[in-house]
Amino acid sequence: MTTPPALVIFDNDGVLVDSERLSNRIFAELITSHGLPTTFTEAVERYMGRRTTDCVADIEAQLGRPLDPGFVGAYEARCAETLRAELTAVDGVVDVLDRLDAAGVPYCIASSGTPDEIALRLAVTGLADRFGDRVYSGSMVARGKPAPDLFEYAADRMGVAPGAAVVVEDSPPGVVGAKAAGATVIGHAALLPAGRLAEAGADHVVTGMTQVPPLLGI
Repeated sequence: MTTPPALVIFDNDGVLVDSERLSNRIFAELITSHGLPTTFTEAVERYMGRRTTDCVADIEAQLGRPLDPGFVGAYEARCAETLRAELTAVDGVVDVLDRLDAAGVPYCIASSGTPDEIALRLAVTGLADRFGDRVYSGSMVARGKPAPDLFEYAADRMGVAPGAAVVVEDSPPGVVGAKAAGATVIGHAALLPAGRLAEAGADHVVTGMTQVPPLLGI
């Protein structure tokens, strides 16, 4: 891309903040302790990029029974404790944001996380001021990723047609949703093989955020 896009939409976990390794480890441990043996790799493959509410529905369908009422609260509490101690921004992200600012390209977040989850991650990594109120959560739309709703909503709030935006995503559900919205998609292959994101429809796949600026024309 030689001309910068009208808007860049970032996923949060695994794109801006290096949280997927931590949260999926905790999620796999909790799912296993609630009666559904799940490895870290299985958690990444099945649940990464989806809203927690949608993941819970999937787990309950596999178990054939409701999860304990405290499951989500326990997950969120363990994540918060671990993230406060260990979370960092993804390498190269600050430079990408600096370049977007210098080029005058607007950007925002479209994440499956809840507003509180997103806020914690941005605060811990020092990225909160870079986005202000330009943060859109899966809880704000009827259907989460892989539906296009969140990307369409974010683009609308930013005053840009989805087809004029570039989305940076690290999960197949996110890639599928962004493509369904009409956006150009850069897949960030951090935990999953690059081929998985390409198969989901990503227009470009990178293995690090330092490879993103040339694709954005910045």
